[in-house]
Amino acid sequence: MRALRVTRLAESAPAPGEVAAWERGAAGHPLRWRILSAIFVGTLMGPVDGSVVGIALPVITQDLRTTLSVSEWVAMAYLLVISSLLLTWGRLGDMYGHRRTYLSGFGLFTGGSLLCAASPGIGWLIAFRAVQAVGAGMMMAAGPAIITDVFPASERGRALGTNAVAVAAGLAIGPVLGGLLVEHFGWRSIFSINLPIGLVGTLWAARVLPGPRRVVRERFDLAGAMLLFSGLLLVLLALSQAPRWGWASAATLGSAGAGAALLGLFVAVERRIDHPMVELSVFKNRTFVLANLSSLANYLAQSSVTFLLPFYLQNLRGIPPDRAGVLMLGFPVALTVIAPAAGYLTDRWGSRWLAAGGMALMAVAVANMTRLDGATPLAGVFWGLALLGLGSALFQTPNNSTIMGSVPRERLGIAGGMLASMRNIGMVLGIAVSGTVFMAVAGAQVETAAAEGGRFLAGLHGAMAAGAGIALLGAVASVAALPWTGRRRRAAVRVPRLDADESRW
Repeated sequence: MRALRVTRLAESAPAPGEVAAWERGAAGHPLRWRILSAIFVGTLMGPVDGSVVGIALPVITQDLRTTLSVSEWVAMAYLLVISSLLLTWGRLGDMYGHRRTYLSGFGLFTGGSLLCAASPGIGWLIAFRAVQAVGAGMMMAAGPAIITDVFPASERGRALGTNAVAVAAGLAIGPVLGGLLVEHFGWRSIFSINLPIGLVGTLWAARVLPGPRRVVRERFDLAGAMLLFSGLLLVLLALSQAPRWGWASAATLGSAGAGAALLGLFVAVERRIDHPMVELSVFKNRTFVLANLSSLANYLAQSSVTFLLPFYLQNLRGIPPDRAGVLMLGFPVALTVIAPAAGYLTDRWGSRWLAAGGMALMAVAVANMTRLDGATPLAGVFWGLALLGLGSALFQTPNNSTIMGSVPRERLGIAGGMLASMRNIGMVLGIAVSGTVFMAVAGAQVETAAAEGGRFLAGLHGAMAAGAGIALLGAVASVAALPWTGRRRRAAVRVPRLDADESRW
């Protein structure tokens, strides 16, 4: 029996020559699809946990005897901490290895889930959600870097597309799973369910994730990391709370101003030290900058829709939350189905026109929502969201491949952190911008505007028009992101920097 087990392990192990080829950068890692499965699990858990809390907040508020304005920080703390630390975890991964960062994040996320499930009060729950967010951010930053490192350029699109499915599936699963768990097992079960999954996922990742090809022997920029974290936290806090505080209020302007000052100081510090937290020269790379701005526009536009449409369905149309949740599945389901195919097309045709076409399709889908009224067929709402998901899927995979392929290997962590930062900042901005436009046009709070359908629809249409315009700008940025290649074959528009001479970057 023992001999049989040894034989099977030997058969499944990569040959020494295969590993050596990967170490030299000549090929993909021989276990790359198993590695992708380990990253997939961690990538799935983050969006599930981010979206599952929303449906549980009313029960949490009642059970812990607090107010909605306090309990909403259970969700807000998670989002703000993740967004503010992603670049830090990307840099640490570049220095000490993305395997170590990913495994530490998986373990911390699982431990934070246990603490959340055992929270004795609302203050403890908010604090432990921040612990969860630290772990989730480490996985978000390290995951794309590991995938890009172990897959060759010819398979990178499919790999990143498959990983994008995890994000979409998590967003789709979260509300449905959360409703079932809260209904039958109480709100603490939405955290305790992470424990067995996290334990198995951590052990599997520890088994298959490779060590780094090289370790960067540099001094960590602690001052830069603290300035970046504090500055981003204050700016994002101002953006997320501006619709409630008022854009011209002292709290919003003070928070945004202090955050901007700290970020300015961060840039000044980074210019003067030998081993900066973020290599500012990366922002001279047009492809990297424009592809990230396109990503920001993508998440801003889709977040505008996913934030306001539930109010349209429940407040204006009177649809129960469970049916509204089913209708909202049109977006993540389409994204889940199309993303792998978009990865395959990226590997064959390149990124520019696929990404730009996806963003243009998103602009059409969001603009179409300016036609919603009180009699729009619900099937039309579902298919409109599916069109949005189709456009997002066609955009995200090639754009992610462009971002991760535009930097040298020793900066993959920063690229992964920037990519995840654009996702989270876009979500915050989408809620802030759409909420502000809605209230400016409707002249009332989202929760009460449904009392006058005309004003509600006017506000909704204004917010959707703004979202469509932003998506259109993202399409333009996607076209401009990659250098023009004249009449060269279409595949030449890829960015194969990771397989070229990295010293020329």
